[in-house]
Amino acid sequence: MVEIEITDSLDLHAFLPKEVKKVVEAYLEEARAKGFQFVRIIHGKGIGVQREMVRSLLREKEFVKAFRSGDEFSGGSGATIVEFKD
Repeated sequence: MVEIEITDSLDLHAFLPKEVKKVVEAYLEEARAKGFQFVRIIHGKGIGVQREMVRSLLREKEFVKAFRSGDEFSGGSGATIVEFKD
């Protein structure tokens, strides 16, 4: 098991594709518990497989208020910005 510091950003490049769903789920729970209102998940641009995996998971979470692609300064289409509900 790998322990990572919970910040407002998670880079999925460090994880195997088969680990992504569990890592993102655990990260979202911990980031929310720490009180972040917004977080950034960096999944890369590629062909969009990881982006869709992340966004599909976000659609299932009742505590996610909204999500969108990053702007030019926060990763563009290679990152998803998540906003949690209050």
